[in-house]
Amino acid sequence: MSRKPSAPNPEPAGAEPSGKGRQTRLAILDCALQMAGRIGLEGLSIGVLADRMHMSKSGVFAHFGSREELQISVIRHYHDMFEAEVFYPAVEMPRGLPRLHVMFQRWLQQVSREVESGCIYISGAVEFDDRPGPVREALVLMVQTWHDALRRAIEQAVQEGHLRAETPAQQVLFELHGLILALHHDARLLRIADCPTMARRAYRRVLGAWTTGPGSELLHELSDEPA
Repeated sequence: MSRKPSAPNPEPAGAEPSGKGRQTRLAILDCALQMAGRIGLEGLSIGVLADRMHMSKSGVFAHFGSREELQISVIRHYHDMFEAEVFYPAVEMPRGLPRLHVMFQRWLQQVSREVESGCIYISGAVEFDDRPGPVREALVLMVQTWHDALRRAIEQAVQEGHLRAETPAQQVLFELHGLILALHHDARLLRIADCPTMARRAYRRVLGAWTTGPGSELLHELSDEPA
């Protein structure tokens, strides 16, 4: 999922471009991402993060320069991890339903794991959906990048003859995203059991409404495989 930066992301002042400086920066980002999952991006602060990392405030500040840059870096760090877990394994699959299927299943698995820790894409949307600025722009860019990749996969499934020519790619994307949001909401807030299973069943119905004959058979075969 290629993307163009939407906000400045300068090299950390005084930090090595690789080696110890990079390792320290990644360790800070890992800690900040865990914190953001529990208390939100707005809950992040240089001071609290410094205490968690047993560093000075100036030491943490040197890696990011501001609280806003820290928030943006956490969003990008999450996106990099999301790509590695969800997107890159999927693009190794053949174009069409096999690729789209793995993209959705790995997305579902990722969000299922994040029910306790929180999903930055979802929690960040609640925090910044009505707050213009660089943090919102960075979050929108990351989410839109993923949506664009999903829409391309849907369009490729049409091109491969797995989905009908009249399949509305944006509508299918909307419905698949809705399943993920419902999963996160009901599992995290309402503690409803087996939300992932219900989401998988709904996914088959969403795609099944648009599959061709061969696509329907392929969807059945894919859905019978362990997700």
